[in-house]
Amino acid sequence: MSLSPEAVRKIAHLARLNLSEEDIKTYSPQLTNILNFIEQMNQIDTTNVEPLSHPFDLTQPLRADDANEPNLRDKFQRIAPSVEAGLYLVPKVIE
Repeated sequence: MSLSPEAVRKIAHLARLNLSEEDIKTYSPQLTNILNFIEQMNQIDTTNVEPLSHPFDLTQPLRADDANEPNLRDKFQRIAPSVEAGLYLVPKVIE
């Protein structure tokens, strides 16, 4: 498959790229090579290949879910301007 300069211009327009004529001449064979490579990959028989999310069977090491910070809520609420039932009260900003 060979991309014409017209096709490259159209692709550039759809991607909202402003390409010069020199860029179009450069990108045309490069994009053609990419499409040819994709076509080669599409011809590979993958009927017996199972889809993988990752090539290795790995699990994510997880840390213990332990609280490692002291609970300072009471200390912070003592210095807050307005608190009620453990919640910070703020002025109404939306009418």
